[in-house]
Amino acid sequence: MRSMTPEETRAFLLEGTRTAALATTRADGRPHVAPIWFTLDGDDLLFNTGELTVKGANLRRDGRVALMVDDEDPPYAFVSIEGTATLSGELETMLPWATRIAARYMGKELAEAYGRRNAVPGELLVRVRPTKTVAQWGIAE
Repeated sequence: MRSMTPEETRAFLLEGTRTAALATTRADGRPHVAPIWFTLDGDDLLFNTGELTVKGANLRRDGRVALMVDDEDPPYAFVSIEGTATLSGELETMLPWATRIAARYMGKELAEAYGRRNAVPGELLVRVRPTKTVAQWGIAE
């Protein structure tokens, strides 16, 4: 097993259509984990969610998050990120990011339609600024 460099970490996170498992904290302290589609802006991780979702409510109350992206094929790898989320409902800011995220997961031909679907009132653009990152290759080696 070895640690990834920052460049390897970025490439790993952006490879293909890997999703992240996002952990937030409910008001009563229980954890909530949900899959998310995401992209990167520098070191920041961006994704969309609805204001009225469990994760949207959790993030409005407490911006601390943890997320994990993994490679399920041997010899296995993962990136684990802890960070702080900020939220924006500004549609002009949200649309280009929602479209970029949609292109990654739905393909270029559907990106605009999905971007417009996800950049509407009631949706949020979430920006996670990492405070701690652990990235490992070759877990089973």
